[in-house]
Amino acid sequence: MASLTEIRQPIENGWKQYERLMESSLRAENKLQQEVLRYVGSRRGKQLRPLLVLLAAQICNPMTDKTFRSAVALELLHTASLIHDDVVDSSDTRRGVAAVHTKWTNKVAVLIGDYMLAKVIGLTAEVRNIRILEIVANLGKSLSSGEMVQLHVGQSMWIDEAQYYQVIDQKTAQLFQACAEAGAESAGCTQRQRAALREYGRLLGLCFQIKDDIFDYSDLEEIGKPTMSDLMDGKVTLPLIEALRRAPKEEAEEIKVKGESLVAKSFSPDEETRTLEEIKAFVLRFKGDEYAVQKMLEHKKKATEALSVFRDSAEKRSLIALLDYAINRVQ
Repeated sequence: MASLTEIRQPIENGWKQYERLMESSLRAENKLQQEVLRYVGSRRGKQLRPLLVLLAAQICNPMTDKTFRSAVALELLHTASLIHDDVVDSSDTRRGVAAVHTKWTNKVAVLIGDYMLAKVIGLTAEVRNIRILEIVANLGKSLSSGEMVQLHVGQSMWIDEAQYYQVIDQKTAQLFQACAEAGAESAGCTQRQRAALREYGRLLGLCFQIKDDIFDYSDLEEIGKPTMSDLMDGKVTLPLIEALRRAPKEEAEEIKVKGESLVAKSFSPDEETRTLEEIKAFVLRFKGDEYAVQKMLEHKKKATEALSVFRDSAEKRSLIALLDYAINRVQ
């Protein structure tokens, strides 16, 4: 599997421009704002989204200033949504460190997220491209809608696969799709190329999210979040959904009841631990994790096929390698 550094190689010069613009966008005159933004900026993670924007642009034509501004705007929008989501979900950590609302307060987290969203609006205005403006605006609506859908159906043990895909489409796939489409638009790709990259981005997002959900039933220490944390937060994901579908009805119903008791915090700490272990063993016994891997590989195949409209190039190879990275990563 190629590393992110290797995947980034074809757009390395552009990446430096992106990082300079991102650094300048994470500045504020207010002392507290600057302290929080510095904290956020030091924990930006893998930055797959801006990488996708730049690769999607350069696979068609040279990157432009619109490409870099779009990449920063979309990454800031993504980061702001995570800060707000952590408040909504009462998640104490993000990527293994204290979430913004944990280190400061809910008020600070909400306000810094709002400040970043204002930065997004400014950057998008500077792009002066109505289509990119629509992409960013639609993504903002999708992320919010996805969180609402998850609050409505995602915290029920009776969620089905179609509802699961509805949530991850709006919360993750649409984000990757917007990055690929904005990159293509910023570089003047043809309509056929934009459609191909849009579909590639959507499928890459599905792969990325399903892999995250598989992690919840893993024993790897490198993951950066406790296993079974999704279920403890009330999020029922594909491995459990499929295991419940495959299991005998009575056993599945028993697991559903225990899962809802977990979400309702009805157990003592010891009972909670035993129940989590029981549900994890249930998922592995009925091969829910293997089914999720199978679905992820199907999405990867379709995403690779979407890139067939492009001739061989370093950028195309990096986009294919990004798919491999998404499904083979250990964190």
